[in-house]
Amino acid sequence: MNIQLYISKKNFDVQKAERFFKERRIAVQVMDLKKHRLGERELQVFARGIGMEALLDRDDKKVAAHPASYNSIEAHLMAYFIENPWLLRAPIVRNGSKVTIGYCPEVWEQWIRDGK
Repeated sequence: MNIQLYISKKNFDVQKAERFFKERRIAVQVMDLKKHRLGERELQVFARGIGMEALLDRDDKKVAAHPASYNSIEAHLMAYFIENPWLLRAPIVRNGSKVTIGYCPEVWEQWIRDGK
C-alpha cells in the first residue's frame, strides 16, 4: 500500500486523515503543495478518480472570489490548480489510482483490507 496525502492547507480533515493512518501504523507520504508543485499527470489521476469539479474547494471564501470558481472547463481548471494549489480541497488521499478527497475512513479501511 502506497498512501500519499496531498495537502495545501491544514484543516481539521487533514489532521483527522493524518491521525487515521498514524493510529494504524500505515506509512504515509505527505505532499505539502506549498513546497511541491503538483504535476499535470497527478491532476489527471485525481480527475479520473473523483472528477475535476470535485477538486475545487468551493467552501473557502478566498476560492469563491477566484475566477476558477466560475469555470467548469477542465483544461482551465487544471491550469488554475497547477498555478494555485490553494484552490484544491484538502486532504486528497491517493492509493495508486484510487483517490479520495476529504475525510473518508470507510474507503481507507477498505483499502487496508484489500492490501492485506
